[in-house]
Amino acid sequence: MNNRIERDLCGEREIPGNVYWGIHTLRARENFPLGGGRMRFELVQALAMVKKACCRANTDLGYLDKAVAIAIETACDQIISGKLADQFDLDCLQGGAGTSTNMNLNEVIANLALELRGCAKGDYCAIHPLNHVNLHQSTNDVYPTGLKIACILAVRVLSAAAAQLQGALQKKEKEFSAILTIGRTEMQGAVPMTLGSQFGSFADAMGRDRWRTFKCEERLRVVNIGGTAVGTGLAAPRSYIFLVIEKLRDCTGLGLARAENAIDQTANADAFAEVAGMIAAHAATLRKIASDLQLLHFAKDIVLPPVQAGSSIMPGKVNPVICEAAISASVKARHDTALAMELAGMGTLQINEFLPLLGQALLNAMYECAAADSMLARHVDGIVAQAEMCARHVNESTSIVTAFVPAIGYEAAQDLVREFSAHGGGSFRDFLEKTLGKALVDETLSPQKLMSLGFGTSEFAQDPRPSELP
Repeated sequence: MNNRIERDLCGEREIPGNVYWGIHTLRARENFPLGGGRMRFELVQALAMVKKACCRANTDLGYLDKAVAIAIETACDQIISGKLADQFDLDCLQGGAGTSTNMNLNEVIANLALELRGCAKGDYCAIHPLNHVNLHQSTNDVYPTGLKIACILAVRVLSAAAAQLQGALQKKEKEFSAILTIGRTEMQGAVPMTLGSQFGSFADAMGRDRWRTFKCEERLRVVNIGGTAVGTGLAAPRSYIFLVIEKLRDCTGLGLARAENAIDQTANADAFAEVAGMIAAHAATLRKIASDLQLLHFAKDIVLPPVQAGSSIMPGKVNPVICEAAISASVKARHDTALAMELAGMGTLQINEFLPLLGQALLNAMYECAAADSMLARHVDGIVAQAEMCARHVNESTSIVTAFVPAIGYEAAQDLVREFSAHGGGSFRDFLEKTLGKALVDETLSPQKLMSLGFGTSEFAQDPRPSELP
């Protein structure tokens, strides 16, 4: 395969001739065989955007030959477009604060650029991974900046997916607005409400999560590119430090800002912890909605779409597998956010050594939630209400007597429940109609009356004023 020899601080190694990575990547592949999973390619693409911006800044300032810069930028564009994903297979469980991943990018970009210019891989005299691709950069400003870009793009995917789920829930809120069912607390029947209002509560919770994801992007816009090793900009020209952020905005289309205190942004990862907390809140919402849909299906208020056979031994069994999968994704995302928050506090002095795993966990959580949102939205679209069963739940539940308390008082309502229970089951609503009259029952249990905010004046309402003033 025309293997090549490359050299680094630790010596010489033979590199397969068909790969674009080099000796630094080889050592990382050998050093970290931990099985934590390969770095997400979305992060690799974001890092390539950073490399492209740095290349443009260095070229405009005369630090890079234009022909070399064109090759480097073209190589970056190819990676951003999704090519050569197989050249980035380093484990996310790695030491060095992301140096291995940064060098993986540098080497692949350099060798691809060499190939584009008709040179052999490893001919670093023409285009060097460090002297050209990594010019005026450090892992410590490239990696956090790339991670923030990757997170912003992931947040936008998540926000769109949350909007899709919110829209599906709002559609069902409207569709089920006139269907009366029983509300439940402590897994017991509570008071009557509409089925639509239950879906409305889901939609509102998802709406808050959309707002939170919007705020996530705001927390991620300040980057430390140009700060080099510890945020002081050592070994980088001042003109480059001010120009590179402009080039990065152009390359990404994002409203990024240069950190006024790059030392702070290099050393501290609290922005990632804050975002992780917002994503954790979304995961909790997702879990609650999926679990409640399971319960409503079990109670036969709704029918979830059948999507696959549920058993290898029980013919005809269909399980709520989409809800279960969404719950699984939410639990995994919640644990990923907890991991990201823990790692955010584990940096030491001027660096966070654990950004690779932190970034992997946070990006995983975002994409897990986004995928689950979209999956559940499609499922919600197919939900069918069982209006007759909902009505039966209302009519048979003694808890609906609460709606009559303003008209007859607590003690009288309690006596009605006691009397009904003493004479067996059946329809509690029929019992109320015989006892209180059909007019009062129909008015009190109408969806419009039940879903109005509190109660107003009524021909049936008790006079709330005391009979005698003290």
